[in-house]
Formats: sequence, structure tokens, C-alpha cells
Amino acid sequence: MRWYGWLATACACVSLSQVAADDWGDPWAEEESSSGFVVHGFYEMAAGGRIHRDPLLGRDMTLGEGRARVEMSDYLGDLRWSLKTDLYADGVEDKQRLDLREALIDFQVGQNMDVRLGQQVLTWGTGDMLFLNDLFAKDWQSYFSGRDDEYLKAPATSAKVSYFTESVNLDLVWTPEFQPDRYIRGDRFSYFSAMSGTQMAAPEGRIRPQSRDRWGRESQWAARLYGTHEATEWALYAYRGYWTQPLGMTTTGDAFFPRLDVYGASLRTPFKGGIANAELAWYEGSDSAGDHPGLPNDQLRFLLGYDRELRPNFNAAVQYYLEWTQDYSGLKSTWPVADGRYRPDEYRHLLTLRLTQRLRQDNLTLSLFSYWSPSDRDYYLRPSVNYRVDDHWTLTLGGNLFGGKKSHTFFGQFEDASNLYARLRYSY
Repeated sequence: MRWYGWLATACACVSLSQVAADDWGDPWAEEESSSGFVVHGFYEMAAGGRIHRDPLLGRDMTLGEGRARVEMSDYLGDLRWSLKTDLYADGVEDKQRLDLREALIDFQVGQNMDVRLGQQVLTWGTGDMLFLNDLFAKDWQSYFSGRDDEYLKAPATSAKVSYFTESVNLDLVWTPEFQPDRYIRGDRFSYFSAMSGTQMAAPEGRIRPQSRDRWGRESQWAARLYGTHEATEWALYAYRGYWTQPLGMTTTGDAFFPRLDVYGASLRTPFKGGIANAELAWYEGSDSAGDHPGLPNDQLRFLLGYDRELRPNFNAAVQYYLEWTQDYSGLKSTWPVADGRYRPDEYRHLLTLRLTQRLRQDNLTLSLFSYWSPSDRDYYLRPSVNYRVDDHWTLTLGGNLFGGKKSHTFFGQFEDASNLYARLRYSY
């Protein structure tokens, strides 16, 4: 699509959103108060480009889109329905897309049980942009390109049942058709391949994994048992399904999503004027001995965090995260590269820091979220400035800055993906 084709589609998105704002706003205002019908949304223009040119992709744009969001909800008796959908033109991939973020119904069964069915975004756990027991799908392409943080979580068609008591609560989630991450696959961003020892990109290097699309037979199950004791929140987690990224490799070189079970726990409690949190997760796959070259090893993952307001309107939050690869001797003995190059460390350490300053009566927000791995010696910085002009208009400027000592580490491989972006949003 040429630039003027993308612009025309973007304008169509804006027009659609404006029609929704003009035609759906005032006429239904009276009905909303009596029936519970709600409609709102936004339209947004966004653009972003690389700081360094990626020679494999041959284009500088990482974000270029016009987006229109419509959200509607209402009650049908005791049943609530909700619809949230995005229509957008993607100037990077030269496509127009419809992203159904939410299409669900909520209802109660008795006094203690809630049921939610349909397309929905799910999340749990205590990590800030780090996910241990949250195995629900993520959208890393959106996260790395500068879309709003809400797009890091991808939707899935699931059934969620919640049971409440005075002491403990239980959530059960069934996703009948496996929903993987929207992972880095080589088209918008290039990636490092340990098998080839080089950076890869589409079309030759695009990741095309074997699908797991047998509805009801390749499902994902997740459970959370949680409660509060005095001021401390606690939770136990379980997951049965598959790795949400194609980390497995067949003997013929095809990527696939291996089997995965996860068991974990978390705590969150007030501490020294702030909030402390801890989370633990055990990842258990199909390779019990750790010596299968085509399967990821089991892992123990641990997170410790602390968040505190240091002065009025200024917050700081830090996290320490550990990935401990099990049966590491088995991994070393079967690593495909003879001299051990590109082999991950047994212990991967990661530190994060979030700084947030709110100014001008909370209309201006300055933020920095940073990842730094002392073991991989790489980093990822996410600075942003958000200015709320009025009740409708919001301007966001930011960046995604990657770097590292080695080109094969998790963040180091994306150094050529470093970008700056801007988003202008009108909400109605």
C-alpha cells in the first residue's frame, strides 16, 4: 500500500469514530441513564520510526496507523454484554485490520458465582510488565512498537468462572482453542537465530510454527485460588497448556509450541510505606531430563518487587526477576553449537525500574520503565511523556530503546529495532 492509500484508510477510521461520537453520543444519553447502555471509544493517529536502520528489513517505520475504537455495553435483564473493537490501518504491514478486543457476556449463577464467556483480555499475577503465572496471550509486536500499554495483552475466546466465599476465592479459565502470543516473527522486527548464528527476518526468516488449532483438544486451562489475610494478598496458580511462544524445534527444523504446566504462588503486602510483592513459578515441560535439544528445559522463576511514593506525585518501583534453567548439564551436552556459543546462561537475572512523575494537576505524566540484565548485559528502556490536553485530547511521546554487549541476548538482538514514536488520541 502506498502512503496515500494508508492515509485514506486512516481517515476512514477517524471518520467512523467521529460518526460514533456524533451520532451515538447525544441521542442515547437519556436511554443510557434508564437502560444502562454505554457507548464510547477513541480515534488515534500514531507514527514511529527506527533510530538505527535495520538492513534486513529495509524500512525505517515501526509504527504507522490510524485507529478507531468503539466500546459498547448494556444489560439484558441480569445478563450484561460488552463489545470492544478496533478498526485500524497498519502502514507498516500495509494492511487494514479489525481487532476484536472484547465480545462477551457476564452473568451470575446463584449468589457466589460469576460467569464470563467470550472474547476477553485476562491478566493476573503481581509483576509489573513481567509475567510469571500469567500465561495469557501477550502482543510483543505492539509493546515494542509503541502502541498503548493495554495492547501488550492480547484477547482470547475463553470461559471464566469465578467463585467467591468469605475467606477464599477461585477463578477458573478455559481457553478451548490455543491462543499463542503475538510474538516477534521476523516481519516487523528482525530477531537472532541461535541455529543459524545470524539475525533473521521475513520472508526467508519468518517464523511459521506448526499450529495447535484443534478446538477443545489443544486447550489451555488456568486456575487461581486467592484471598486476603489482614492487609496481605495471597494467591496460588496453576496452568496446563503449551508455551505461548514457539520454543520447540522438530527434527526437520519446524518450530512448534511445546507442552507446558506451571505452578506458582504470590504475595502482596504493605511494607515500609510502600507495597512489596513476591511471586514464584515452576515451569515444567516435556523434557524431564533437560537433554532434548528441541525442547525448552524446565525453569524456576522468581520475582521480588517494591513500589513506593518517594514524594508527592513521584513514584518509584523496582523489581528483581530470576530465571533458573533446570538440568543445565543436559542442556550443555546437547547444545547444537559445538563451542557453546549463543547458549543461554543457567541463571538469567533481570532488574526493572519504573519512575513516574505527575505534574500540572496530573495532566502531564513523565515516565521511565527500564529493564537491565546483569547476566545478559543488555537493556531495554521505555521513556514516555503523556499530556492530557483536555477531556478529549491526549498526546503521547515515547521510545523503545534496546542495546547490549552481545547480539544474541534477549534485548541485545533488538538493537536495530530501537524506535521513537508519537500518538495523538481523541476520546469520546
